Amino acid sequence: MAVRDGWVSDEKPGELLTAEQVALSLAGDVFAEDLDAADQVRLAFGLLDLLDDYWVTCEIRFADQGAEGPLPADVLWDGYRRRLEADRDAEAVTYSLWVDWFENQTTSAMAFAEVLGNDIGRVVAKPSEARLRRARRVLECSGPVRWTVKEPTYRTAMRLPALHPALFCGLLASFHDVYGDLEPAAALTLLDRLDLPANTRHLAKLRRVLAAGHKNHYRSPAAWDDAVRSCS
Repeated sequence: MAVRDGWVSDEKPGELLTAEQVALSLAGDVFAEDLDAADQVRLAFGLLDLLDDYWVTCEIRFADQGAEGPLPADVLWDGYRRRLEADRDAEAVTYSLWVDWFENQTTSAMAFAEVLGNDIGRVVAKPSEARLRRARRVLECSGPVRWTVKEPTYRTAMRLPALHPALFCGLLASFHDVYGDLEPAAALTLLDRLDLPANTRHLAKLRRVLAAGHKNHYRSPAAWDDAVRSCS
């Protein structure tokens, strides 16, 4: 039950619970409700809206990949897209995409296509605040997505200057993320075509490591430090 400062349970009404505690306790039970799978997914996303806690997204993923899965893809990914477009904090959703869907190479391409890749042309041709919000959020956390998967989306997004800062964040994450993936020459070509302020933080350093042919910070740990010294 919701109260002014959080939640309480019927068993211990005097003990205040955090959103995380409620999520850990209840999120998995959604998929035991006597509802069809689509309505279970909708209920789970409703709980996510209420609690704004990452663990709810974990239970959604567990259900999708569990014995009773997969969940209805149209409802699942519509739930993600709607929350990526919403004018409210989306950290739980973007963190879920980043660490659970994009870092997992068995789900990365499909997830990226569903949340942005499939309709990036429409986003660019008919931008709206909601679509741009979704595109920015996805691009910024897309570092772990395979370069061959995301490069066509990056190239299309480049046609819209409003997405250039988010594309820069995506390229930077593609280099720095533990599981980040890029092709240095192609990434440098994209980077040089972005309309960014000359003093954009890390721009010169990223350009330097890409020009030197480095694919990932963790494969060439000294390269970024060298770039920092050279650009200071």
